[in-house]
Amino acid sequence: MRVARMTLLAVALTLASALPAKADLTAFVGANTTPENRGLRGFGFGAGLLVVAFEFEYATTSEDTSLNAPSLKTGSGNLLLQTPMMIHGFQPYFTVGGGLYRERLGNHVDTSFAPNSGAGVKIALAGPLRLRIDYRVFKLGGDALYSPAHRLYAGLNLKF
Repeated sequence: MRVARMTLLAVALTLASALPAKADLTAFVGANTTPENRGLRGFGFGAGLLVVAFEFEYATTSEDTSLNAPSLKTGSGNLLLQTPMMIHGFQPYFTVGGGLYRERLGNHVDTSFAPNSGAGVKIALAGPLRLRIDYRVFKLGGDALYSPAHRLYAGLNLKF
């Protein structure tokens, strides 16, 4: 029985190591549209196999007191469900996740949990370089001034 378990474990590890892990890195700019359009910048790092991937993402938007629009910083872990390969140069995906946010406007500061969901597409450009377009909705908890927060971005994505 012990030999059978060891053989099964060896076969499982061999098969698992044969699957190529795919990772990517994205640098992006865009707009946080809540409550008014303001510039956004950030980065993301993801890894996964075929249809399911995990991603960590950080983004920041500056405060604009003239518009009564707070700064917003988000850091989140997300699960992506995506097509297993490019389809005519496009790879659509859906994403759900959650993380922390910090909203600041004048003396108001709020830090709490924020689940998010969204969708996007990765578009092949040349070799491992892709264009990524993404839309997200963040439901800000705590005492956020504006929730949900909507975000749209475009970025360069490097697959490795």
